[in-house]
Amino acid sequence: MRACRISISHFRGIKAATVLLPKHAVLIGDNNTGKTTILEALDLALGPDRLNRFPPVDEHDFFQGQYLAKPQIAENQGGDGQNGDADHAEQGAAESADAADPEVPRRIEIEVAIADLSEDQKARFGDYVEFWDSVADQFYDEAKPEGVDPDHITEALRVTFHGWYDPDEDDFQGRTYFTRSLNEGGSPVEFRKKDKQVCGFLYLRSLRTGSRALSLERGSLLDIILRLKEVRPQMWEDTIDKLADFTVAADPELGISGVLESINTALKKYVPKEWGIEPHLKVSNLTREHLRKVITAFIATGEGKHAAPFYRQGTGTINMLVLAMLSQIAADKQNVIFAMEEPETAIPPYAQKRIVHEIRSLASQAIFTSHSPYVLEEFALDETVVLGRNGIGELSRRLIALPDNLKLKVYRQDFRTRFCEGLLSRRVLIAEGETETTTFPVVCRRLAELNPTEYKSLEALGICTLNAGSDTKIAGMAKLFRDLGKRTFALCDNQDAAGQALIEAEVEILLMHDEKAIEKLVLSGTTEAALQRFAGTLEWPQHIIQKYPDPVAQACDALAEYFGWAKGNWGLADFLAQCSEVEIPEWLRQACKKLMQACDPAPAEEKVAPTGDDAQPETAIDGAN
Repeated sequence: MRACRISISHFRGIKAATVLLPKHAVLIGDNNTGKTTILEALDLALGPDRLNRFPPVDEHDFFQGQYLAKPQIAENQGGDGQNGDADHAEQGAAESADAADPEVPRRIEIEVAIADLSEDQKARFGDYVEFWDSVADQFYDEAKPEGVDPDHITEALRVTFHGWYDPDEDDFQGRTYFTRSLNEGGSPVEFRKKDKQVCGFLYLRSLRTGSRALSLERGSLLDIILRLKEVRPQMWEDTIDKLADFTVAADPELGISGVLESINTALKKYVPKEWGIEPHLKVSNLTREHLRKVITAFIATGEGKHAAPFYRQGTGTINMLVLAMLSQIAADKQNVIFAMEEPETAIPPYAQKRIVHEIRSLASQAIFTSHSPYVLEEFALDETVVLGRNGIGELSRRLIALPDNLKLKVYRQDFRTRFCEGLLSRRVLIAEGETETTTFPVVCRRLAELNPTEYKSLEALGICTLNAGSDTKIAGMAKLFRDLGKRTFALCDNQDAAGQALIEAEVEILLMHDEKAIEKLVLSGTTEAALQRFAGTLEWPQHIIQKYPDPVAQACDALAEYFGWAKGNWGLADFLAQCSEVEIPEWLRQACKKLMQACDPAPAEEKVAPTGDDAQPETAIDGAN
């Protein structure tokens, strides 16, 4: 069983979205893109305990907080002073009338398609089962499609969650239905808690995991395990009776009982005993639900026998404890969808990988959100769901397509060092080589320190810098990220016309100088004083000392040799990190400003800033600018 498609309308930050999900998936994207919203939407539709909360949704679950339709003004449908055709005008008037009524509620709609059903699920949901084509990613209208490769067709189920505001009750409501019952025009049939339990969806929020895992609160991991094993502990009445017989502070030496007795004596003067006398202290007014929330497992810590509540353990220990409990759930259920937020929290890399491997092997489907390269690299390209959301709340998935000159083997080998950061960023600067990759961020950071009103660091602009490896690979690497909806920029030495055109076709801004090496750009654009000051701080390698006996006096030539020798070893970056603003070459200063103007405009401009396929290349910065 797996959720193969989810469609969302008017839920949280998503106005509209349809996302296809592979068997196992990791959801990635910029913060506030909608990763958690997708998991929350799945939980509303499939989570057996989610709708126990009342109300199941609130104001903030509606897109832009709008749970009532906004009044609209009907516009003239015609042109040149004439009315539009009658049908169009009638339809527009009806829509405007509905929208103008402030009591017309908007509705959250979440549809989830579940494929690869088990035999038990097919038997239970038979009346509502449809046929899903996994190649075309669509449902068939006819009940028994023929003439299609049966490997591509599987029985599937659609369920739909509706959330709305009820003006009569002045509160929010939520229900999940079999989608087929909604589409066939009869009475909607609810997809109830028992149905959801058969589907077996489990959502582990990062904030929930530590506080509830080993409590007996409804919906906790321990409660789920007990229900799966059909264990119903009959302990509540016995526990409450024992606590009822236990009086706190009854010892007269404590002084509390004497005070309570004096209160009781005074009370008898004013009221008959039937009204209530003899006050005394008990543990609590606990009910069964109270006990469920307060009963907690204790775990011994360190080398001693002292035990503390499990949630007071280290975060990493708690997360591994959760993994152990997940294995119990999966072993009993055998057909479960796990959705888990950020499994890397407080976990070392090797444990992150183990969590991913274990859950993938235990679950029929595993869906993660993550910002960890160690988690991301455990998923294939088609399992990596890159999400992007535009300014009007439309969420979409982008596929990772490697350029022709980038082999899958290289992508995997260099994933942590070259590609992961770009996948997790909104803006990507593709640099020609290692020196540019290490130097340019240092320049922007230094300028921001010296003159924060004129410059910002690349980190503050949300730009990550990646090493293309050579100028011929810039265009392909930029296309990879551009196709994923990233804003792309490039930094390189002087190119011929053909090379420049290739790069400009894939980037929003090309930062290209006139020199054949960035070292030459820096040496020719800085001051002699800056070169000599830096030369006096170095421990010069012997081969350069032999060639330039006085490297301070011969700073320009000696540093040219040194920067070439220290290429890729932060030599040039170290020099620029100690420069003043005027000592940093003008071209580098203008390049920093160019990126700042593109990435940090006024808020109104940011909303319409071009991204991905909509971005158009700008004129390159060259030596003439």
